[in-house]
Amino acid sequence: MGVGHDELQFGSLYLTRFAASFGFMTVMTLLPTYIETLGATGVTIGVFVAILELARTVGIVPLGWAGDRYSKRSVLLVALGVSVAAYLAFARIASIEGFLVARTLQGLGLTGTGLLSLALVGDLAPPGQRGARIGRYNAFRMGAGIAGTIGAGALHAVAGFDVLFGLLTVTLIVATIGVWRFVDADETHVSGFAFADLAMNERIVTFATFRAQYAVAVTLVRRWVPIFVGVSAAQGGLGYGAVIVGTVLAAEKCTNMVCQPMAGRFSDRQGRAVFILVGGGAYGLVAIAFPFVGGFVDGVALVVPGLGPLSTAVIAAIILNGLLGVADAFREPASMAFFADEGSGEGITSSFGIRSLIWKPGSVLAPLAGGWLMGEFGIEWVFVAGGAAAFAATGTFLGIFVWRYGTQSVREW
Repeated sequence: MGVGHDELQFGSLYLTRFAASFGFMTVMTLLPTYIETLGATGVTIGVFVAILELARTVGIVPLGWAGDRYSKRSVLLVALGVSVAAYLAFARIASIEGFLVARTLQGLGLTGTGLLSLALVGDLAPPGQRGARIGRYNAFRMGAGIAGTIGAGALHAVAGFDVLFGLLTVTLIVATIGVWRFVDADETHVSGFAFADLAMNERIVTFATFRAQYAVAVTLVRRWVPIFVGVSAAQGGLGYGAVIVGTVLAAEKCTNMVCQPMAGRFSDRQGRAVFILVGGGAYGLVAIAFPFVGGFVDGVALVVPGLGPLSTAVIAAIILNGLLGVADAFREPASMAFFADEGSGEGITSSFGIRSLIWKPGSVLAPLAGGWLMGEFGIEWVFVAGGAAAFAATGTFLGIFVWRYGTQSVREW
């Protein structure tokens, strides 16, 4: 039996998400290597993270408007081309300035591929299946995270930057061909400026009270996990190489990948808000627990083929990062499906663009604050700040939600 046209369209978009996330996680895994090689310290480390988020922010409004007004597929193809250029540049970096240029291109490409592919998935999926389809879409992103973390560390150790980024470039090119060949030209065109109308949506404004604060939590924790595992003990970290860093990051992606499709399906049936609240609170608990990993006795606890001996500290880091993946799997498909619901027929790309814009202030400023906290007080305070931000986001959202809509409405969103 042949593969249906809808399956080919969704499959091409899933592959696009896989390719883009593979690149993102590859650079994240190698970030400690770039830090050590280029001699970056303190605030410069924060700039390495912040420049990506700044570039991602710049593209949101024009790309969201163009996707709704013209063709989502065409804008997505351009973004894939920018991503190819970015990862070719990463293979030849020799200075801090070169890293910042490549990071900027990466950010622009990530915004385009993420925003437009997600909008197309949300547009193609029936309303009662959006959470499930988006959960599956995100599962491909998490699968790419696993391949990017473990594969990047191993390939870099064996073959260097050229082979690693060459493979990544080929993956992106295959995804580009799939989108061009199988995804239909967009027939939905929204005149005017959908961002303005959706920005006044009462439900979106209510959800923004959670998302704006939660961005600080996720940015601090997610960006500093590889730094904590990879930097030397002199800087407060565990001092392990790229392969171990990749293994720790892969744990979060693996649990997230397994849980997201199921959580998305349940959010279609049970409502979005309850999954957002549970995931946000759980994320804060695990984040605050993370600094205690450094207190584990650093003795050999397990020998794994291909990785060698793993200390108790590494095993604890793997478990905690896996729990972060479970927590985020509850929140993410419900959040994305919520914005797809609100933007359907009015500008779904713009709705996801607003979702990204709400996130950006925290994601741009948090790395700078994290670099300062790390330099002044120690790396453990980055995780404490991240956990506190998650609790503040969850508490604020719950309080405003109950005040506006009542307790019973939590399961109706």
